[in-house]
Amino acid sequence: MRRTAVRAAAGGEPQEALPATAVPESASPSVSGPGSGSGSAFAAPGGATAPAPAPYRLQTEFPFELPRGYVDEAGTVHRDGVMRLATARDELVPLRDIRVQENPAYLSVVLLGRVITRLGSLPLVHDGVVENMFASDLAFLQDFYRQVNAEGHTRASVQCPHCSEPFEVELGGSRLGES
Repeated sequence: MRRTAVRAAAGGEPQEALPATAVPESASPSVSGPGSGSGSAFAAPGGATAPAPAPYRLQTEFPFELPRGYVDEAGTVHRDGVMRLATARDELVPLRDIRVQENPAYLSVVLLGRVITRLGSLPLVHDGVVENMFASDLAFLQDFYRQVNAEGHTRASVQCPHCSEPFEVELGGSRLGES
């Protein structure tokens, strides 16, 4: 993989900085001659050019459905929600929270309150909502958080030494916020 960066315009003036996008090495643009470094066409079989593939889009929000659902003060059950990717700040700010300092297990409650952007028809999701969820829903959200934010970093493909069958193993931390 390689990352693309700022490219100069035809007149030599720099263009706006574009976000870095992942492009597979096998999809390297074909340069057909001097001054053709635009990267907008790719060589196809027979020398014809094909349009460039669509830029990589990073998915930052992930829908979920709680196993039981959060029950609000009016008795309404909220099950469908959306969780966004966590930032470094999302994982660092809760460490300054007095509740987390007094009880490290509270970290997951504060962290989930920061990254859940929607839950049913609730106008706002915060740590107070998360701490009043059923334990099974909290466990589901902790696991979902790990899946969303690890995305391949904590799993390894391995092969059974006896039967040569491939499978994946989990290498990551056991608590929310650990890697």
